[in-house]
Amino acid sequence: MNQMQKHRTGRFVSVTVLLIVLIVVMFFITLASGVVSISPLEVIQTLIGQGTGRQELVLLDFRLPRIALALLVGAGLAVSGAILQGVTQNELAEPGILGINTGAGFAVVLFIFFIQDSLGNFSVFVMPLFALLGALLAAFLVYTLAWKNGVNPIRLVLVGIGVNAGFSAALITLQLKMNPQDFRQATVWLSGDIWSASWPFVLSLLPWILILIPIALVKANALNVLNLGDDIAAGLGSKVEGNRLLLLLIAVALAGASVAAGGAIAFLGLVVPHLARKIIGPMHQYTIPISALIGALLLMVADMIGKNVLAPMEIPVGVVVSILSAPYFIYLLIKAN
Repeated sequence: MNQMQKHRTGRFVSVTVLLIVLIVVMFFITLASGVVSISPLEVIQTLIGQGTGRQELVLLDFRLPRIALALLVGAGLAVSGAILQGVTQNELAEPGILGINTGAGFAVVLFIFFIQDSLGNFSVFVMPLFALLGALLAAFLVYTLAWKNGVNPIRLVLVGIGVNAGFSAALITLQLKMNPQDFRQATVWLSGDIWSASWPFVLSLLPWILILIPIALVKANALNVLNLGDDIAAGLGSKVEGNRLLLLLIAVALAGASVAAGGAIAFLGLVVPHLARKIIGPMHQYTIPISALIGALLLMVADMIGKNVLAPMEIPVGVVVSILSAPYFIYLLIKAN
């Protein structure tokens, strides 16, 4: 291992430890904050089984699953964005811009409109599958329409913007046909909200995150090679289209499952990979795990802000993320031009 590699590995370890510490600190701050005030000491006592019944209800049944869901959704969307930016070689690519979030959202709204009531409590486990189907449909349309003797990264993004607009129009049309209760649920969900946070929702999302992010890490070197350009990647023996398709499927699955649980949260998959690259560099074996940690931390902080800034009313976490991320997005647009 050369000196530069040792330095990069040491920096990666240091940044990882720092982010984990920040996540743990924010975890306890978030557990302690809310309409029902619980001190950090009472939080610890409750977690070890020495709290009151009221404290156990608030922490274990409401706040803890919501925090767990925020961590999983944040990590999933951030890694999805990191993969998409690598595959498309476009710094402005993310699941929302490419239409993947909207495709997943369209499938979820169809599920809410036609199927949810008939499945009862089991619906939380079926919803991610519908979101995945919608995300896959969007990705299939984008990939097929962008194909012309291979897939040009710029064409992929432009087609994605068009597909996103089409699904958005279909969503609006479908919402107009909903009853008021379903319309409100769909509207809040589409704004990006960790709604109905419960342990079944956490368990329905957890396998997707635990399986797909490690697979993305295994394919990190293939993603690094793709960033060199198709011609160079092919010259180095990489199966360009095969690797691109597999990585796109991983990104789509992560985005679809995350959208099913957390709604259509915009900008997270765009901004977080940029932050990770600025901190640790462009190598994806480093940027993917750092993106996962930053995404988890950012969404947990955004959710805490949304719950408390106008308490007892709540601001959807997607709105908070957009407010926090919009200035950086504008900066990226100016830089790109």
